[in-house]
Amino acid sequence: MSESTIAALAARLAAGQTTSVALTEQALARIDSHRRAGGVAFIEVDEAGALAAARAADQARAAGLVVSPLAGLPVSIKDLFDVRGQVTRAGSRVLDGNAPATADSPAVARLRAAGAVLIGRTNMSEFAFSGLGLNPHYGTPRTPLDTERIAGGSTSGGAVSVAGGMAVAALGTDTGGSIRIPSAFCGLTGFKPTARRVPLDGAVPLSTSLDSAGPLARSVACCAAIDAVLSGEALDARPTTLAGLRLYVTRDFVCDGLEAEVAQAFEDMLSRLSAQGARIVPFDFPELRRLPEINAAGGLTAAEAWALHREWLSRDGDRYDQRVAQRIRRGEQLSAADYITLLAERRAMQRQAAERLRDADAWLMPTVAMRPPRLDALDRDEDFFATNGLVLRNPSVINFLDGCAVSLPVAPGIGLGVCGLHGQDARVLQVAGSIEPLLH
Repeated sequence: MSESTIAALAARLAAGQTTSVALTEQALARIDSHRRAGGVAFIEVDEAGALAAARAADQARAAGLVVSPLAGLPVSIKDLFDVRGQVTRAGSRVLDGNAPATADSPAVARLRAAGAVLIGRTNMSEFAFSGLGLNPHYGTPRTPLDTERIAGGSTSGGAVSVAGGMAVAALGTDTGGSIRIPSAFCGLTGFKPTARRVPLDGAVPLSTSLDSAGPLARSVACCAAIDAVLSGEALDARPTTLAGLRLYVTRDFVCDGLEAEVAQAFEDMLSRLSAQGARIVPFDFPELRRLPEINAAGGLTAAEAWALHREWLSRDGDRYDQRVAQRIRRGEQLSAADYITLLAERRAMQRQAAERLRDADAWLMPTVAMRPPRLDALDRDEDFFATNGLVLRNPSVINFLDGCAVSLPVAPGIGLGVCGLHGQDARVLQVAGSIEPLLH
């Protein structure tokens, strides 16, 4: 299953070459092996529930009922979403005492209705507030590409679950890159849709202005299939023709200080696209360099996270990952006037982006400015925060602009961001799908 797409597995199920129970047992065996080897991709595994759902999927298929391409396939759920009968911890110990959820969150309910087998809850940065995926409570997932290096966050366990063949796809969230960073670091394809296309009710929020939910999977088509289920909107994601596509590239901000291997992989990809007839269009976007200044006090994430966490921090602050608590507490210093200014700065930059990218089919950038860092290089707080800022830098641009993006795996631990502005999800998927054959 580790190298199989949703379409390939659905075809095998349709042809009677395998069963949902067999696929689920295989996934559970891989989870068990992963855990016995010290892996921490999952916080909770629902073996009984998954096998029951797999048996039901096989029975439905035998009766001629196949509700979606996901029917009978194992999918993992980030520990941010309510799943009925399970406690939602958001990667923290603070919510340990909460009662089990009485209902699925809408995103989970849609996956369940599509026949997906919900195999377990995946590990994550506590409260989704880090791009690195470190978790002092449940352990830190490592990328299967190099077990000395981190998987990236905040959907760290979700990425490892797919990369390790423990799930066909993962449900994740993305506030500043939390789908795309671990996808890049673990050799996967990740899709961050335009915010609000997928409902986030029944999920613990980080930043209500920036949060979005989407898939981590094996291909662009896999991401489109899951997005159709999650959003309730079947986009036309068919790959387009590369020749003549206008692919915009700016050296402002998103290409500053790239790790050499990342810069080389990005340039190589641009050359290959150009050789296929795509038009690489340089453009200037100097305003992006203002983002560190705009967000210097913590930005929208700290302001909105503080609104949720202030009571929990006053009651249980010592139970937090202190690096997370430190970042949330920055929101206490932001006034209502500061917040209104942030919103105005965001709107202004969105207008600038819309003007500069008016004729673009997509905007290309390195998903992350560096390859996955070694875990032992993040022991000191100053190293952790500096690395976290660099890892989040590029993908968070798209969240700030309220856009959408696909991360494609272009080299081990390196992703290509195929980006668009608000509502351009279908076009981004089409362009990413046209680029994807060049990766193999």
